[in-house]
Amino acid sequence: MTPRAAFFLGCRALAPLLLGTVPFGLIYGVVALRSGLSPVAAVAMSSVVFAGSAQFVLAQLLGAGASALVMLATVTLINLRHLLYSASVAPVLAGRNRLWKALLAYLLTDEAYAAAIPHLLEGDKQGQAHWILLGAGFSLWSGWQLATLAGVVLGSQLPPELPLDFAATLTFIAIAVPLIRRRAQAVAALVAGTVAVLGALWPYKLGLFVAALAGLGAGALFLPRRTAPGGQEGRHG
Repeated sequence: MTPRAAFFLGCRALAPLLLGTVPFGLIYGVVALRSGLSPVAAVAMSSVVFAGSAQFVLAQLLGAGASALVMLATVTLINLRHLLYSASVAPVLAGRNRLWKALLAYLLTDEAYAAAIPHLLEGDKQGQAHWILLGAGFSLWSGWQLATLAGVVLGSQLPPELPLDFAATLTFIAIAVPLIRRRAQAVAALVAGTVAVLGALWPYKLGLFVAALAGLGAGALFLPRRTAPGGQEGRHG
């Protein structure tokens, strides 16, 4: 597979998820303005932070007058899941230089990871994994910037009762459900979802962090076992 083909494969894989990303970006633009951010700051945050859920929370914390330490800690907790994504793709990016890794780290999001990972697991495509991730990440980045800009421009004209916020939930459901193929994954999703709902009212979005840890722990308990050399049992994914 050529780099060009791999890049456009990533773009095509990400394209269906833009249906949920565009309303999500529109909502962010509206929320950012209503939280007191200027239009320029709202758009700049999408370029600098480039993390939808973290941007929502950060805009709300700015509007509430939270301290810089609280904002930093909260955004860090919300984005810790990206460490898991990075660990997952690290083996297929081991041969890339620091510039490639820095660029892909910036572009790595929930949607880009979900779109690219099925192709990265195919042995014949792993040599072009960086181009696949670049295509998926760039497609999402472009769509997110345009959606944010549209939200900032049109936000004041949208009726407040319009239920755009549900688009964010649909987007993450569309990301997660196709990736659930094993019992351990199903258990992890069920436990994480339950804990997230129970902790929805916890301060600083700590419920999301605890839910992620609970889901990982529960899923690990249901990983299938294999017989290791020497007759001992071990776990594998």
